[in-house]
Amino acid sequence: MRHWFRSYWAEEHTWFYFEVDADGWVNRQVELQGPRQEPLAAASLVEWQAAQAAGTLADYERVFGATADVPVQEWEGHEPHDLTAEEFETVWLTARTACQAGARHRSTGGG
Repeated sequence: MRHWFRSYWAEEHTWFYFEVDADGWVNRQVELQGPRQEPLAAASLVEWQAAQAAGTLADYERVFGATADVPVQEWEGHEPHDLTAEEFETVWLTARTACQAGARHRSTGGG
């Protein structure tokens, strides 16, 4: 069963949004930084694994980032705030769009 939550990392002024499976592994992850909540990542484990297998991992991570590489049970110091699937999807879709737009902007020499 999937579970959705968010957690704030004060040192980096970053909100992390997670979709995790029943074993605590992150399926999808969003990172939003600063007061404007700028998307830094919107990564999918399945996509990340496919990119790794295809030899395009660097390209994938340049656009979407990566997911956490340990189950959430092993994390220390985070205070999870539960989310509904709908709340997560709203953040996910917005962050994905922003990550893709940023990648297009960088590829055209705009930044």
